[in-house]
Amino acid sequence: MNSLLAGALSWLLLPIALVEGMRVRRAAPRLPPPRGRPKGVVGTGEAAIRLLVLGDSSAAGVGADRIADTLGPQLAACLHEQTGKTVSWRNAGANSATAAQVRDFVVPHVAERDFTHVLIAVGTNDAKNFVTRSAFKKGFGGLLYAVHARWPEAQVYWSQVIAMEHVPALPPRLAFILGLRRDIINAVGRQLCRERYGEALAPLAVLGPEGFATDGFHANAEGYRYWAEHVTRAIGKDEPMGDEQASPDAAPASSSSQRRG
Repeated sequence: MNSLLAGALSWLLLPIALVEGMRVRRAAPRLPPPRGRPKGVVGTGEAAIRLLVLGDSSAAGVGADRIADTLGPQLAACLHEQTGKTVSWRNAGANSATAAQVRDFVVPHVAERDFTHVLIAVGTNDAKNFVTRSAFKKGFGGLLYAVHARWPEAQVYWSQVIAMEHVPALPPRLAFILGLRRDIINAVGRQLCRERYGEALAPLAVLGPEGFATDGFHANAEGYRYWAEHVTRAIGKDEPMGDEQASPDAAPASSSSQRRG
């Protein structure tokens, strides 16, 4: 569907979205992010890959019971497995944050300045909050500029918003309406990534209900691992193998944080 038509239709259906959205909010439990230090290292020695996972509640790891099962450390483990390089990771996310809020309230409070890779996970809240096309362009575009200004040497990636019809918590009518908003967000986000030196990753094909937490909205440990493997295929293709993997006799690394949740 044409994005302009999708936008017009979604605004016409806004009253339905509000009613059904309130029902979902009342029924779904509100999950906190897991407790624990939101940074770590996979491997030994100096980190050759320094990863920042930046964004909304998914970047914070909401839905996982342990910090080790969130997206940041699982992505670090996958990159370590693929490249043999030591990978440091940092989660920096805020519940319910839009792209503009991540730009204004999360980025300024990340102290580290030496990240080599930044994965941005935003857009879902912009879609469900009916953030307009122009407002998302300003918010996400500003976020990309802020990331490049703060970490000018980093490669920047963006995870597009998943298909709403596969989210267990959403009834079909609400999923359809939010899917219209999701299409607008993803189209604008892809354009901005092309213009502002980011890479929009291919949309993640949803694993299934087993990949979602008890709220039916956020990923669980298995879902974050699946997401991490998807991102690794994009990031890892640009990373040469480390010395650990260069030797034909090298054994693959193994740790509890690298196994599927």
